[in-house]
Amino acid sequence: MSGVKVDVHKTGTKYAYLDDEEIKNGILDFSDSGISKFSFFIPSIHCSSCIWLLENLNTMDEGILFSSVNFTKKEVFITFSESKTSIRRIAELLESIHYIPEIRLDKTEGKADSKTQKDLIIKIGIAGFSFMNIMLYNFPEYLPGGNLLESFMEEFLGLMSFILVLPVVFYCSNDYYFSAIKNLKKGIINIDLPIALGITTLFLQSSWMIFFGSGIGYMDSLTGLVFFLLIGKWYQNKTYQVLSFERTYKSFFPVAVTRINKGVETVAPLKDLKVGNMIVIKNQELIPADSKLIKGTGNIDYSFVTGESLPVSKEEGNHVFAGGRQIGSSIELEVEKEVDQSKLTLLWNQYHTKSDREKGLETIINKVSQYFTIIILAIATLAAIAWVIMDASKAIFSFTAVLIVACPCALALTIPFTFGGTMRWFGRAGFYLKKADVVEGLSKIDTIVFDKTGTITLSAEMNASWIGEPLSEQELAMIRSITKHSAHPISRALTLNINESESFELDNFQELPGLGISAVVKGLKINLGSEKFVTGKDLEKDSSASQVYININNINKGYFNIHNRYREGMDKVITSLREKFELHLLSGDNDSERERLLPLFLNNSYLNFNQSPEEKLEYIKNLKKQGKKVLMIGDGLNDAGALNESDVGISIADDIFQFSPACDAILESASFSSLFKLISFSKKAMNVVYVSFGISFLYNIVGLSFAVGGSLSPVIAAILMPLSSVSVVSFATLSISLLIRKAKLPN
Repeated sequence: MSGVKVDVHKTGTKYAYLDDEEIKNGILDFSDSGISKFSFFIPSIHCSSCIWLLENLNTMDEGILFSSVNFTKKEVFITFSESKTSIRRIAELLESIHYIPEIRLDKTEGKADSKTQKDLIIKIGIAGFSFMNIMLYNFPEYLPGGNLLESFMEEFLGLMSFILVLPVVFYCSNDYYFSAIKNLKKGIINIDLPIALGITTLFLQSSWMIFFGSGIGYMDSLTGLVFFLLIGKWYQNKTYQVLSFERTYKSFFPVAVTRINKGVETVAPLKDLKVGNMIVIKNQELIPADSKLIKGTGNIDYSFVTGESLPVSKEEGNHVFAGGRQIGSSIELEVEKEVDQSKLTLLWNQYHTKSDREKGLETIINKVSQYFTIIILAIATLAAIAWVIMDASKAIFSFTAVLIVACPCALALTIPFTFGGTMRWFGRAGFYLKKADVVEGLSKIDTIVFDKTGTITLSAEMNASWIGEPLSEQELAMIRSITKHSAHPISRALTLNINESESFELDNFQELPGLGISAVVKGLKINLGSEKFVTGKDLEKDSSASQVYININNINKGYFNIHNRYREGMDKVITSLREKFELHLLSGDNDSERERLLPLFLNNSYLNFNQSPEEKLEYIKNLKKQGKKVLMIGDGLNDAGALNESDVGISIADDIFQFSPACDAILESASFSSLFKLISFSKKAMNVVYVSFGISFLYNIVGLSFAVGGSLSPVIAAILMPLSSVSVVSFATLSISLLIRKAKLPN
């Protein structure tokens, strides 16, 4: 362990049950090769500093590899190494910083626990009761002649106020204290610290006044402050739940799977997949649900889930987890758990490969939020000192109001809700973004690079014609037996064009990106793919089609001519994009389509054929070295490296489960014609962010000026603090909805 050390003596055996294997397995979402994933519900998540802290848990425990927060659901998702830490250890760490996990062992049954919400309601009730009664006790203070109240009565009312304020200070406000103190012990200053200081200052000052005869204090302001803070917390939670976009866009996740029934393969949407269904997973396809391997040899790449690139071998009867990618020939699986599309989306969201992604607004805001509290503490202290000199009666109110009114949450929540609303509407239009910062990345692009095959062409409608030595029915069946194991668009085209239904078992199946496929069928070695891969030659041809060469048992048989058909509306899309962006095309095929595409791309040097995956990657790198902001659009198979290297990578999804985890967004093929509108809208979303920032800054500046000036009471500050966040979030969400309607995007 490194960084923060957890004092397990303070939690004792509270979380010992998490060491039980059965309980642990019920909590884990994934566990293989020493890497495990799970999620905890954390009721105390309430602000931007919570998000920052929980997404940096790896600095406190070296066994934690990655953590992310779902703010609206108050969940933290954690990936950890079992050799370095455990679920129990992580739970103890979270409690030590007052992010106490609410562990629901029945979460798989979907039973929601409302204990936390009930506790909040009880605290609001107690604070409200005390506030109203203390207001009555202090009523004479607000009337002319209140100073004539007999000292005995004043002392009695002061004592009653003190008694009523105790549960408010020590119970209703305890979350602020615990959070501030536990974080300070770890060397962390969070947004709860100024609130705790404000409450403590008012309590101590008022207690001094009550017991040493100088008045009845500010107990009414103190209880009102806590009451409205708790009301604000409840209101924020309700508002964020109403405005939550996360559930909506996930429900549209555009993937399907090949289901097999009595030897017949059909494409089925993931939502229709049931426990017990048999599915086929081809080379490079992702496993959509926890399953058992029934047929074939699994070579599962879990880098999508864990970041570890070494494939894990699986034999028939072994269990495999959702999110793994099969490397090699097809395998047949029996579904053991129904598909959880939220889980698949979560895995996709957590997949990080871009090492040099430009730091965007969200990173800057997180940095600002870290220092925000320190700055506010300094302003509050200086204001109090100034008022002690000028008018000591205003010092305490000014100090407390500054601490309460200023909050970075409105600033920090602008991006997730603006971009989140954009993601939701994009999802309805068939455009699915991995994360919110993809919207910002899209708004900055000036160069678009297209892959050809499977991206601007339709693989399902390609025609294949044979040129060469006639092939027997058995040879055709063997070729189809190979191509059906591949998800590449040209392989799928051949599978659809060869009518032979007989199928053979394969040995030594290998698919080499950008080259071709090699396998042994009935003792015969068959290579199919590019001319150079199959024959060792690379001769120029006058052809209007792409070629797939066939070699059976070291005999070159000839080649299939694959005639491309372009996506509907392709010419219009390219023409509209060309007006604002520099367009390039990369293809692993020959240049037979150059004359067809040149009028669209205009510059001959921007059309590049016979490109290997490595050459595509280098091409993107060279564009970025020139200062270009690059959007790459591909099918996610032979261009995964280029997709990952680009500033934004979009994978085109047809009717099967084949998208690349390296991409930043998925575009349904049916929405290809809306590409220009979708990209252009990202700039409008950025404008909403900038306006929201302005509102947030204006609120903090105006609020602080009144607080420092001594004309803002802590009670009013407590009302304004949550309202600022809610108003900015509402503005961002409603603005995006109006702009979407104006842009006439599909929904």
